[in-house]
Amino acid sequence: EAHYEFTQFGLDRTQSQIAFSLRTSMIVGPEGRVPPLTPEAQQRNAQRAALAKGHEFDGPENRTIQERCIIWANEGPPMLPAGYNNYLQIVQTPAYVVIMQEMIHDARIIPVDGRPHAAPNIRKWLGDSRGRWEGDTLVVDTTNFTDKTNFRGSRENLHVVERFTRVDEKTVRYEFTVDDPATWTKPWSAEMPLARDKGPIFEYACHEANYGFANNLKGARALETKDKKDPK
Repeated sequence: EAHYEFTQFGLDRTQSQIAFSLRTSMIVGPEGRVPPLTPEAQQRNAQRAALAKGHEFDGPENRTIQERCIIWANEGPPMLPAGYNNYLQIVQTPAYVVIMQEMIHDARIIPVDGRPHAAPNIRKWLGDSRGRWEGDTLVVDTTNFTDKTNFRGSRENLHVVERFTRVDEKTVRYEFTVDDPATWTKPWSAEMPLARDKGPIFEYACHEANYGFANNLKGARALETKDKKDPK
């Protein structure tokens, strides 16, 4: 018998460890707000909004990449909190840092051995990340996003620099700066605390058990068949 008790398969906001802060905004620069969009970005947003109003969703190829469980905007980079699946597990080796994300169950494998970025023609959903240490701070530089990347309207030229600094036994300060000249008039930065917790990271099962997606499509096919048999 199916049930939907959230705490049986994930942690809600009342169960998660909270890093207390007096901060009222994650954005720290410039001027404490997201810079204006470029004219090009404004035009892209208008085209996207117009497409959404008259777009058909008859097949899986027409559904959003989030609904198809390819990538979620908050999993990053840069990483942002969402309503659920916010846990991260960070694993370090001499040559790599791996960030396992609960959302979509993606693992960011970040070399820290000094190798250069991949060739410009190699594009990835989560970008191509390279890490380095500046003292006790891990700095992660990410480029090579796909043209379908959409962080607040950005595109393939998005450049993200993240900084992870452990400030005490239970807290990591997470900072990021994003730059995309085709999207914002200037780079901007944000920061937030990451609180240590016991976990666990829950397995993220998406369409392996998501019957709603298939049933939605079956329903559409049934309506199409009905219309053909009984035209009005």
